[in-house]
Amino acid sequence: MLIVEFFEKKVSILRLTRFEETRLISARALQLSLGAPPLAKPEKEMSMFELAKEELKQKVLPLAVIREYPDGSIKKIEAY
Repeated sequence: MLIVEFFEKKVSILRLTRFEETRLISARALQLSLGAPPLAKPEKEMSMFELAKEELKQKVLPLAVIREYPDGSIKKIEAY
């Protein structure tokens, strides 16, 4: 009985795939190159790509990924 309850309460942590991370980093790098203010304080001279990676690492990116599953359900995953 306890095992059945455990599997019914299945909890998963939504993590970004490497492809989603790459897409977020490239979108943010484009925003930065077009003049958007950086959300992470650069410690040294950084490229837009490196700064976008640092923002993702510090979890300050204001972007989200929307996943659509085959059963029609949709999950929104915040980058921060």
